[in-house]
Amino acid sequence: MDRFIELLDSDYRILIWNAMITIANLAKVDREKKLDAIFGKYYGFMHNEYMVTVANLVGSSGKIALAKPYLIQDITRELLKVEGLATTPHLTEECKRVITEHAIQSFDLFFDRVEAKNDVLSFVKRQVGSPRKSLDMRAREFLGKWG
Repeated sequence: MDRFIELLDSDYRILIWNAMITIANLAKVDREKKLDAIFGKYYGFMHNEYMVTVANLVGSSGKIALAKPYLIQDITRELLKVEGLATTPHLTEECKRVITEHAIQSFDLFFDRVEAKNDVLSFVKRQVGSPRKSLDMRAREFLGKWG
């Protein structure tokens, strides 16, 4: 785990992406709570200028939530931030829609344990009618299941 945490400081985005995914996968066996110790740093990537970085973070969040249910409320707060992401040349409005779709997929894994259910449902409802067809479909499916 330590080596992958170190890779979060890499100059190479591909190493950061792989470290993020690996850390999420290792969360289940993280008995020393190393991920907990870097939670702020890990979720600091939410404001990264690159879509793939943010998408990897958001897409991995469900695994972390399942492995560490005591972090679910914090993870929920972080995922709800995706609508407010600033656009960059590498993170367009369409990129934000992709990331939002990942957020809904992550929420689907642990929604039954979310305290702020109304906030999440409101977030998902705002995605209905999205110009991104797969996001619209994902939102409708989520609401059909949980709403």
